[in-house]
Amino acid sequence: MRDYFLRRLLLIPPTLLGVTIIVFAITRLVPGGPLERAIMETQQMSQAGGGQMAGQGMAISDEQLEALKEYYGFDKPILQSYAEWLGKVVTGDLGSSYRYNEPVWDVIKERFPVSVYYGVVTLILTYVVCIPLGILKAIRHRTFVDNLSSLLIFVGYAIPGYALGSLLILFFAVRLEWFPMGGFVSFNYGELSTMEKALDLINHSLLPLICYLVGSFALVTLLLKNHLMDNLAADYIRTAVAKGVSFRKSVTRHAMRNSLIPIATTFGQNITLLVGGSFLIETIFDIDGFGLLGLSSILDRDYPVVMGVVLLASLLLLIGNIISDVLVALVDPRIRFS
Repeated sequence: MRDYFLRRLLLIPPTLLGVTIIVFAITRLVPGGPLERAIMETQQMSQAGGGQMAGQGMAISDEQLEALKEYYGFDKPILQSYAEWLGKVVTGDLGSSYRYNEPVWDVIKERFPVSVYYGVVTLILTYVVCIPLGILKAIRHRTFVDNLSSLLIFVGYAIPGYALGSLLILFFAVRLEWFPMGGFVSFNYGELSTMEKALDLINHSLLPLICYLVGSFALVTLLLKNHLMDNLAADYIRTAVAKGVSFRKSVTRHAMRNSLIPIATTFGQNITLLVGGSFLIETIFDIDGFGLLGLSSILDRDYPVVMGVVLLASLLLLIGNIISDVLVALVDPRIRFS
């Protein structure tokens, strides 16, 4: 098993290399990049000013065009530009943002902890609530508890997170004024005491967390319920009960362990999805997180930030998959990786 995980770790660098090469090539080949935007803005400014170059095909000189290419790194072949970018990444330099005029790492590290906070809290609450609920639904199948919880879960799953967020803001923030309309913390957060900071963070987090949770409840709960019901109907559970093992021990020691395998396999993917965040929920609640940063950088053609977001998200996905393999091995000792 040690050799298996060692090989998985060694596969991370070439996988990241392949992903970043593809994305880097796309950023250089797609139209509408920062160079075209700079030229368009210059033309618009020239036309608005009524200059002599207004209305002509090119509003900047060849020297200005070459300077722009050099500034944005488009004056070199793709492979050479990628090699230079990769060399900087190895040293911890992700480049500078076109939009913010700051190092990419500084832009990311300001927003990444916000998404990590929401992702970790959502992940913990999801498994703490959904695993016992899935067990209860499997044992009480087709009872009032099972039917009512299924109704609530499916209704929550059917409502998009951003739509639910708008409703929650309209009712609880605007009408009742119980919660703030958005933001991660208050503007005077730094002036508050430790207890006031904790309460302020909870007050701002409750509505967004509800939107994150309702979408993830259905998958984990029903996945566990269905697999647990299949295992409870299996022959080895009947044999255990026939030999005198109580139904409670049959569930907790035998059926439950096998039913957790699919939950463990999806754990790594859930980490990536939750930490990446939902840019729609972050937009609704005005949360400056990692997901919204990725979307805005794509729309603004801020390619250094795009590359930084892709690199970090890909790394999280690969590490998450390795964590899933570890959890599967812990849940089911029969599994041996080779």
